[in-house]
Amino acid sequence: MFWILLLALFFTVLFLLANTKLSLHLWLALFIGADLLLVAAGMNTTLAIIIFGLIAALFIILGFDEIRKKRVSQPLLAYIRKALPPMSQTERDAVEAGTVWWDAQLFQGKPDWDQLLRIPKPRLSEEEKAFLDGPVNELCAMLDDWQISQELHDLPEDVWTFIRSKGFFAMIIPKSYGGLEFSAYAHSCVIQKISSRSGAAAVTVMVPNSLGPAELLLAYGTEKQKEHYLPRLASGQEIPCFALTSPDAGSDAGAIPDTGMLCKVEYEGKQTLGFRLNWEKRYITLGPIATVLGLAFHAYDPEHLLGDVEDLGITCALVSTDLPGVEIGARHDPLNIAFQNGPNRGVDVFIPLEWVIGGEAMIGKGWRMLVERLSIGRGISLPSLSTAAGKMACDATGAYARLRKQFRTSIGRFEGVEEALARMGGLTYMMDATVRLSTSALDQGEKPAVLTAIAKRYLTEAMRQVINDAMDVHGGRGISMGPSNYLGRTYQSIPVAITVEGANILTRSMMIFGQGAIRCHPYLQEEIEAASLASAEQALTRFDGALMAHASYTLANAARALLYGLSGGLLAQSPVSGPVATYYRQISRYSAAMSAMADLALLTLGGNLKRKEYLSGRFADAMAYLYLCSAVLKRFEDDGRPDEDLPLVHWSSQFALYQVQQALDGVIRNFPLRPVAWKMRAWAFPLGKH
Repeated sequence: MFWILLLALFFTVLFLLANTKLSLHLWLALFIGADLLLVAAGMNTTLAIIIFGLIAALFIILGFDEIRKKRVSQPLLAYIRKALPPMSQTERDAVEAGTVWWDAQLFQGKPDWDQLLRIPKPRLSEEEKAFLDGPVNELCAMLDDWQISQELHDLPEDVWTFIRSKGFFAMIIPKSYGGLEFSAYAHSCVIQKISSRSGAAAVTVMVPNSLGPAELLLAYGTEKQKEHYLPRLASGQEIPCFALTSPDAGSDAGAIPDTGMLCKVEYEGKQTLGFRLNWEKRYITLGPIATVLGLAFHAYDPEHLLGDVEDLGITCALVSTDLPGVEIGARHDPLNIAFQNGPNRGVDVFIPLEWVIGGEAMIGKGWRMLVERLSIGRGISLPSLSTAAGKMACDATGAYARLRKQFRTSIGRFEGVEEALARMGGLTYMMDATVRLSTSALDQGEKPAVLTAIAKRYLTEAMRQVINDAMDVHGGRGISMGPSNYLGRTYQSIPVAITVEGANILTRSMMIFGQGAIRCHPYLQEEIEAASLASAEQALTRFDGALMAHASYTLANAARALLYGLSGGLLAQSPVSGPVATYYRQISRYSAAMSAMADLALLTLGGNLKRKEYLSGRFADAMAYLYLCSAVLKRFEDDGRPDEDLPLVHWSSQFALYQVQQALDGVIRNFPLRPVAWKMRAWAFPLGKH
């Protein structure tokens, strides 16, 4: 009787901990009540007194504010201040940029499936459909990728004229400025269709609609700047590019050597306040033909013309490429993919202050501007290109495997080829689902920096796998370059997609979890901010409140992870019934386990976690594949649960969940407190098979 009651109490308390939001004080009171109930059921009195004493001590320490602050919160606050390395302004801007969305639900261990399923299915307007069926199809018919890459090494002149005149550079620009004002989903569909014909043409269209002057002007520009530039950009009268990457600093704006010195000089007949710029940039797409350059530079005010501060910070400005001192270098050749890309530099180039994007008010806010707006383009451009590559490869390889015969049998009948085809189909379905969900978020007004980084990194890697499989099936047909080779150029261009908009190694090992842990955690950012307050009393009060809430949150996540782990996910909820319900439960199960492990890692490693890139990368894998699996399930629901999609849903969901399981196993194997970690692996967060 005693053991039955003990087991029942254990699971009851575990269930309540996992699903009920109570204060820490009430939980301690409940534990005392449970202890007394066990005594009544025959528990050893000495053991009961020991347990009661421990709970009572915790109640006294945590239940009285002054005792708790002195004995718990104050020492922890001192530890955090010591453990956390100073956060640079560049890091702070990156962390605070954008918004959190479904990533917060997954990170916090209790995803609200109803919230996900309520998100509207992305749809094209009649105007967007007409553009895809009209100008986009016309453009695709004009594109001969062999001619572009091998003979012209550029788009033909009639293609350039068509792209400009039909508004391909104006998809994100409002109609009031002469643009198309398309949704993010329509933008993605356009990029996908063009990508299936020519990578060079797709990149040419992508850049002005991604991180570029138009995006920055829409978000931060003055009305005067918008009225001048946006109509000219929409019509193609101006060709834009954005120059960030420096030869020595890469895309780390905090380290760029490019400078702008504030000065007052005679300009167009009058004394004008502005910046004298010196810069050197490379890898700038559309740079060789751009007429207006979006430039990131480090601004200084050595003469204190604006105030006492000399170092003004990273700043973004618009620079006409025909100004004296601007030099456009020879074109780069990015793996024989014929989009325009090259270096540029400026020597003593003067620009008026009003050319700073957003004017004087936005001086020094350039890095935050870049990070926030890059998160939008990063969720559309390369994920769409990757999805298009997957679709094209599946269509071509499926047909080829049926027609090509070996030993009098279509090679598609061979089980080894079937395995590759299944992987290609499953990954492409997952990529398309992720693009749909990501663009839905953008169309709802979100700027999910973490999720768009996930989309870029993991979809370009999935594309790499799909194209590799396609090449494997095609054999010699895929490696002999010529006008009829529909795979070779895509295979050749994969490293370009892997490298730009954040190199994949960096994105995985530093950005996704590093930014996600702070932004998605409900209390961590508040605790860090409290630790940075100058007033000791204010810091302690604010930190103490966040700490108590954090403790309840951690306890609930640990209980949820244990409950779901011990039950194999059966006790987790699913918003649907049927064959895919188990995937919802497994996502909830692994989400709780990841959240509990992340809290333990943050507690034990503190600021050193950002230097543990293997751990950070494995957490990123777990978070990413939880998102990708969520996207698959959302697409299946949006499409009305078609039976013909079930094999793809099963493959991609099981693949994603396996990746999550492997990632969490990797966290445990490499955790600093390895004995504790192995105990977690054994019983606290049993991963097992899903």
